Amino acid sequence: MSEPKPRTIIGIGAANVDIHGRSRNAIVMRDSNPGFLATSVGGVTRNILENLARQGVAATLLTAVGEDLFGDMILRDSAAAGVDVSRVLRVQGVGSSGYVAVLDERGDMLLGMSDMRILESIPDSYLAEHAGLLKAADAVVCDACLPLNRLEQVLDLAGAQTPVLIDPVSTAYARRMKPLTGRFTVIKPNELELAVLAGLPTDTEAEIERACEELLRHGTKCVAVSRGDKGCYYADAEETRVFRALRPVELMVNATGAGDAFLAGFAHGLVDGLPVPERLDYALASGITAILSMTTINPNMSDALVRANMERYRPDR
Repeated sequence: MSEPKPRTIIGIGAANVDIHGRSRNAIVMRDSNPGFLATSVGGVTRNILENLARQGVAATLLTAVGEDLFGDMILRDSAAAGVDVSRVLRVQGVGSSGYVAVLDERGDMLLGMSDMRILESIPDSYLAEHAGLLKAADAVVCDACLPLNRLEQVLDLAGAQTPVLIDPVSTAYARRMKPLTGRFTVIKPNELELAVLAGLPTDTEAEIERACEELLRHGTKCVAVSRGDKGCYYADAEETRVFRALRPVELMVNATGAGDAFLAGFAHGLVDGLPVPERLDYALASGITAILSMTTINPNMSDALVRANMERYRPDR
């Protein structure tokens, strides 16, 4: 008997080099702070795909990188993690994307800064020539760093049969993608991004529920709100509504990769057909696995480790 064909997820969006600095002590603003520095490949969509690849899902990246050292690093390290980068576009005369994050002494992000201008260099023809790949995929993931016309093109090319999942990335990018909100199968915002997308406050759980209802009313099929150590809130067009959480970790090392890993775990559970509660627990455990590492992607990320963390951090333990 032949083995089942692996699930395939296509990612379209940011791929860059991340530089993280974590302070040893409480941050002193406008001063040099002793800390720990780490460099790794990143970018929201690329991160999601690396997590998926390490979990055993076939993941293909569509994006643009420069013909520079950062571009070489992105391609080399992504391929080494199992991501198919054979279709990545290399652009002359434009620097690859970069991201800098400053973390406080607890590992929470104090400030982030990104340069994603190369995504504006992706031509219409690049995505058009991969239309068949998008239609044949089990799912497409993307992020709102893509220009609005590219997001619209992704939705058009994927068609009605391929679910498209998106991470808004930040409030600024959420504001930019807002006109297309109702066309996505899944949106994974945090509470601040949800407020921008829905145009409603999200300070309480009741307000989060109302904001998600607004997105569903406009056509979004599913909203999964990441809420840090409070877990997540999930609402879909099938009338499922649930707040879900695992137990918090004892010591968080770096929170910056949690949202990317959460969406990777959610996408993995979606294409595997997991029931909603198990899918959410898998997503939450993926996020937990991410924050136990200094780098954006936990090099030990795997399906087995995620499932072990689902059990370890079960709320009833």
